Amino acid sequence: MSQPLPFAPNRPLLGVARSALGRPWRARLDAAGQAQALAMIQHHGLSDLLARVLAGRGIAVDETLAYLDPTLRQLLPDPSSLADMDAAAARLGAAIRAGETIAIFGDYDVDGAASAALLDDFLSATGTPHLIHIPDRIFEGYGPNVQAITALAGAGATLLVCVDCGTTSHAPLAEARRLGLDVVVLDHHQAPEHLPDALVVNPNRQDDLSGLGQLCAAGVVFLALIAVNRVLRQADFWSAARPAPDLLTGLDLVALATVADVAPLTGLNRAFVTKGLALMRGRERLGLAALFDVAGAGGPPSAHHLGFLIGPRINAGGRIGDAALGAKLLASRDSIAARDIAETLNRLNRERQTVQTATLEIATAEALAAAERTEASAAVLVAGDGWHPGVVGLVAARLRERFSRPAFAITFEGETGTGSGRSIPGVDLGKIVRAAVEAGLLVKGGGHAMAAGITLTRGQLAAFTAFLESELERKVAAALAAEALLVDGSLSAAGASLELHLVLEKAGPFGAGNPEPVFVFPAHRLTDVTPVGEGHLRWRARSADGAEIGGILFRAAQEPLGLALVAARGQPLHLAGSLVCNRWNGRERMEVRLLDIAPVEPGDRSA
Repeated sequence: MSQPLPFAPNRPLLGVARSALGRPWRARLDAAGQAQALAMIQHHGLSDLLARVLAGRGIAVDETLAYLDPTLRQLLPDPSSLADMDAAAARLGAAIRAGETIAIFGDYDVDGAASAALLDDFLSATGTPHLIHIPDRIFEGYGPNVQAITALAGAGATLLVCVDCGTTSHAPLAEARRLGLDVVVLDHHQAPEHLPDALVVNPNRQDDLSGLGQLCAAGVVFLALIAVNRVLRQADFWSAARPAPDLLTGLDLVALATVADVAPLTGLNRAFVTKGLALMRGRERLGLAALFDVAGAGGPPSAHHLGFLIGPRINAGGRIGDAALGAKLLASRDSIAARDIAETLNRLNRERQTVQTATLEIATAEALAAAERTEASAAVLVAGDGWHPGVVGLVAARLRERFSRPAFAITFEGETGTGSGRSIPGVDLGKIVRAAVEAGLLVKGGGHAMAAGITLTRGQLAAFTAFLESELERKVAAALAAEALLVDGSLSAAGASLELHLVLEKAGPFGAGNPEPVFVFPAHRLTDVTPVGEGHLRWRARSADGAEIGGILFRAAQEPLGLALVAARGQPLHLAGSLVCNRWNGRERMEVRLLDIAPVEPGDRSA
């Protein structure tokens, strides 16, 4: 049971000008968008809500059918469109043909692990000797370092391939060249004007014209493997005794990295994730299958699983354990070893949650105290001595959620601090961090629009804080002024059916750049709010016809939305959220992932 949402450019939806989270609600579609949705219905026979969701994401009428069935054949670019790709592929192909030892240097997050595993799969198929090194977050830090490179050279490597790192590593890569290694970088982070002495393949190079800057590193590696495979075919490298591998079997890793690195799920990325999720259903990659099992992921693999269950467990190794575990898991060809690694990562993730909770409590108190001392800041920046470096990025993410501002969390050991930042839509944090590096306000730093990492001295902290305020003030103000909850449609509890959920999934997978559809449930009475687990809230609401809907609000008992929900128990509310199918023990039940609530005002005709 859905209802159309009228477009009123100067009026908030359902009269909600300020919700529990302090924002207005607006219909996502304007008049032109509604006309576009109607044309989709007429031309392609789509349901009303699916057409509205597609139109709300900028899909044109003549693109509709291709969007609903994305194919790599249509979307895959020529890898040669990336700057230096042909040269990098030629060097990798030459190393493979000559049997050189190739060293893979990866980042310690999901994207780095998946990129390393992709290369491992391909090099194993070619019979090429290779080494994988994932740096320890605490003792080595991010990116290539001289000690590790020296060790790899000593082990016989003649070609160093950096994945998900290396774009700004001038000194370490210069040392690699001095030691006689050639260097290829396959990365996606924002790049300075002057690159290190290496073949740098990065769609975010300032001179790259490929238009592929939305790719994660694993996406870049996948395109590089296509290019290398082409080089090897031209050299008649493959034979009946040594058949070429099916590169498409690596799309599960590309999908995992794309979601976990919060790359936009549009265009090529969306096709990668769609095909990768389908591949995961076959459970061919032993490490992923084992991790899905220990994580208790129910139902077919989804982008939500990758982002909230699988990704955090792989990252746990790099955060507080053995940084190489993620790559080992994804590259494993032994089911027993894969299960052991998966269980270790699951345990490390629980330990990470404990450390994160304790650190977040301290950091939140510091942020609240700072907010009381000063006027509203453009960014939240907290710093402490001895915080675990593996959780500062997660702490920054939670602070961003709570304060609706870009946030940095920094841990100091002596005079040196390392930290992570997380941004809000519309504020490119990676670009600002690069500007701070170029201004001499940081020892090093980099990242992309929504996340960044920094290293600084204690003496630089005040100047960097002032720089953030100066650079972010207008950008954050503009982003917050434009903030509104954009709604795709209106439903009642009875209308939130499994059938509707399956129809809407055709517009997915959902994530960054392709947001989950948001629906309002007007004037539903909140019948129950019950604390469950550690800081969660289970809730239920009833519509006027007696139908009920509910869900769980995770980690929200002490957050603004959770507090507002508890206070509104028994009252009629406008609810806003996304549909989710809860699968447990073979049963499926529709729930709502609650995003916001607002009171029903007296005389509201929706009540």
